[in-house]
Amino acid sequence: MPLSRLIIQNFRNIPSAELDLSPNFNFIVGHNGSGKTSLLEAIFYLGHGRSFKSHISNRVINYEAENFVLHGKIDEEKHSWTVGLQKQRSGNTTLKINGEDGNKIADLAHLLPMQVITPEGLTLLNGGPSYRRAFLDWGLFHHHVSFYTLWASLSRLLKQRNAALQQVSSYQQMKIWDVELVKLAEQVSLLRAEYAQALQPEIEQTCRLFLPELDISVSFHQGWEKEQNYAELLARNFERDRALGYTVSGPQKADFRFKANGLPVEDILSRGQLKLLMCALRLAQGEHLMQQKQRHCIFLIDDFASELDQTKRSLLAERLQNSGSQVFVTAITQNQLKEMQPKKHRTFKIESGKIELL
Repeated sequence: MPLSRLIIQNFRNIPSAELDLSPNFNFIVGHNGSGKTSLLEAIFYLGHGRSFKSHISNRVINYEAENFVLHGKIDEEKHSWTVGLQKQRSGNTTLKINGEDGNKIADLAHLLPMQVITPEGLTLLNGGPSYRRAFLDWGLFHHHVSFYTLWASLSRLLKQRNAALQQVSSYQQMKIWDVELVKLAEQVSLLRAEYAQALQPEIEQTCRLFLPELDISVSFHQGWEKEQNYAELLARNFERDRALGYTVSGPQKADFRFKANGLPVEDILSRGQLKLLMCALRLAQGEHLMQQKQRHCIFLIDDFASELDQTKRSLLAERLQNSGSQVFVTAITQNQLKEMQPKKHRTFKIESGKIELL
């Protein structure tokens, strides 16, 4: 569902902006430090209630202001929504959908599914398992209504169990926690495994287009060995968990692993190849959402030309155009965007936080 209008106040170095957006391609051109990434970050914040760059909200509020405000209008063929988010330096957040309070960030995220491709996004491939779990869980959040509730309950119960580990002296005292933990862990792990399996052929097919010289394979690991009974594993590992102060095995250790020619991708791929693989993964996941749920996600692409040659940039542009999704792309010059020539697009120039339509 595309954003048709965006209003920004006091977000990083953007003091004020009102933009009418294309439902197709939106290009943002400006020198380094002009505010290009800040604009993408504002869009992401509106859809997630957080930044993709910093976990500290005070850092995204303009230094002269006490809060930032974001407003957006979402248009679909038969429906439209208005969304608004305000963040205070105190940490308080106000969120409204169609002018009504009482909504949650999850409600906002459901309205605005987004895929982000940034230079820092390579952590999906060379970072820890938490980045790849987040990749899977993003898809599950948008594909399964029940997943968010299950995931939130599991996260809460794991925190409670870890706290209890430091207070109990025998496993019998812990068992009451584990009965529910096993149930939730198995439900979440089954959904992750099914989603990973459904996504696998689309990922591998897209990777063959972007990296035909490599054989890319994917595999899901649930966080403990498949043949092991999780309830028995928790009981057997109790003393070790108690000594360490946290639960060693479980869905909080799950991973979605990628290999190229049988080896971990982070060990053999160049930085440019890793970026291509990341693009392929994000595209495959966004297209899978469209095919299965008839919902388009918004693609945010920062520094489009970086580390991609002309041929790969053209391939990425073609896939994005064919997806029918709304796309936001930043570049230093318009010349870097020459591979992207869709009929319907808007180009914005940003300089020192001031944005104008070209």
